[in-house]
Amino acid sequence: MRVLLTGSGGFVGGHMLAAMRERGWEVVNVELQWGNDALDFFRYDTDPHYDLAIHGAAVVGGRASIDGSPLGVATNLALDSWYFRWLVRTGTPRAVFFSSSAAYPVELQQPGDIHRLVEDDIDLHNPGLPDASYGLAKVTGERLAQYAEAEGCRVHVLRPFSGYGEDQDDCYPFPAFIGRAKRREDPFEVWGDGSSTRDWIHVDDVVGATLAAIDHDVTGPVNLGWGRATSFDQLAGYVTRAAGYTPRIKHLPTAPQGVHHRVCDPTRMLGFYQPTVTLEEGIRRALDS
Repeated sequence: MRVLLTGSGGFVGGHMLAAMRERGWEVVNVELQWGNDALDFFRYDTDPHYDLAIHGAAVVGGRASIDGSPLGVATNLALDSWYFRWLVRTGTPRAVFFSSSAAYPVELQQPGDIHRLVEDDIDLHNPGLPDASYGLAKVTGERLAQYAEAEGCRVHVLRPFSGYGEDQDDCYPFPAFIGRAKRREDPFEVWGDGSSTRDWIHVDDVVGATLAAIDHDVTGPVNLGWGRATSFDQLAGYVTRAAGYTPRIKHLPTAPQGVHHRVCDPTRMLGFYQPTVTLEEGIRRALDS
């Protein structure tokens, strides 16, 4: 298997790279921090000899970046559109597009009863308002994936929920919580009022589910998550108890916090992949790292 991987130096991309090399696949890396710009690659490369392409290059950076730099994040629209043009131009037969839970309409993620998001909650012909320019780019990418499919490229579309891991950048909430716990901060800061929920999935399971979707030829879209709603106050409690102390929680109501509830229905994923790393195990790994 000869695979193109963009964003191979990023969080998910780095784990994808390791997993594919473990399988013995030949991986061609495109990574901006290593001097290879994915946008330039897609515009000028004409190599038709890839069995699979996985597009992990993106501008993101946590909630502060999504809310604070919407035009910068919108660069993903260009990256994704050139990716799909490249797939069709080179005749690459199979591809992965990482969409996101941010593609879901924000109206389904408000305070009150938790609506477990199912894949059909997004109608690509009438998608509703996604989460900021990041979500808009992901919805657009899913629509472009359909066009690439019509041109003969098999596209696996995956919607990860709140991915995390012990080597994630601390601009994301999970590693930020781990860092505070390791420093035994008291008070322990939580953005917002602590009641909003997320559906946490370890990066090992994001990678495992992606490879399983490829193996089983599941095009999707497919939610990647546990279907387990965990509030930020609960996450703070899990992390600090695992670290062996009980600090006072200090809420920061003016900090960026995004939608209120973001939890998936994982039924479609469970048809071909069972996640293995529980949140408690992920916390233990991160505290031990």
